[in-house]
Amino acid sequence: MSLPKRILEEKLRKFVEEDIGHGDITTSYTIPPGTPAEAEIIAKEKGVVAGVEEALIFTECFGLKAKALIADGSKISQKTKILFIEGDGATLLSIERTLLNLLSRMSGIATATNRLIEKIRRAGYETHVACTRKTAPGFSYFDKKAVAIGGGDTHRLGLDDMVLIKDNHITIAGGIKEALEKVRGRVSFSKKIEVEVQRVKDVLELAKAGVDIIMLDNFTPKQAKDAVGLLRRRELRGKVMIEASGGITEQNILEYAATGIDIVSLGEITQSVKALDISLEITKVRKRQS
Repeated sequence: MSLPKRILEEKLRKFVEEDIGHGDITTSYTIPPGTPAEAEIIAKEKGVVAGVEEALIFTECFGLKAKALIADGSKISQKTKILFIEGDGATLLSIERTLLNLLSRMSGIATATNRLIEKIRRAGYETHVACTRKTAPGFSYFDKKAVAIGGGDTHRLGLDDMVLIKDNHITIAGGIKEALEKVRGRVSFSKKIEVEVQRVKDVLELAKAGVDIIMLDNFTPKQAKDAVGLLRRRELRGKVMIEASGGITEQNILEYAATGIDIVSLGEITQSVKALDISLEITKVRKRQS
């Protein structure tokens, strides 16, 4: 995932505008403008780093010079140095928290995603791990990119990315068949169609209808296994991808992977993720040039 630099800059500037208000009064009273300083961003725990590219663009936006000491997607240990930054000390302190929030959240998401993938691979399964649209407001791009950096799938990047007919669409449309007919009559050939089901027997109808993906909504592992088994018995398993979503956690993810489904999607890797502990330390303050 990559946005044009100018668009990314605009997104990042908005984060600072929200935090800084009418100005950083603490820094303005304590640090004279033009005071040169150097700093390092250091990981305080192990994980997978994400957000380095954004951090470089972010610091550049505010006239600071930064050098990446580690690449996005790298597995890091405690005390790993991630970035070196130099420039105006007052500016650096004013954007410090926003910069760290970006790196910490993205790295936390990448770490959680990678941990789930490794757990599944160690157990011998090839199930894909995907996130959902349960992202922080205004942070969707960064949350989704962090999932990708961690090795996961971004799922839909937005409502225009693919067709996903959910239970409320089905209720208002009058049924699965009716909803699917309305979509097929209008949607572009370039868009995949996924339909959410809540009963095992519905997977057969949808597989025969030729949808691309069937989402098993809040199925238990046993129900998911029954759904996969039903498709295999009817020789339809290879014609459709199966995704399980709802109620899936790090604790039970292997139970779902063992059912033979293709994808597990879970909101916790973006909605309730633990940010990676990362700090910024000033390493040198130089005298101001007169």
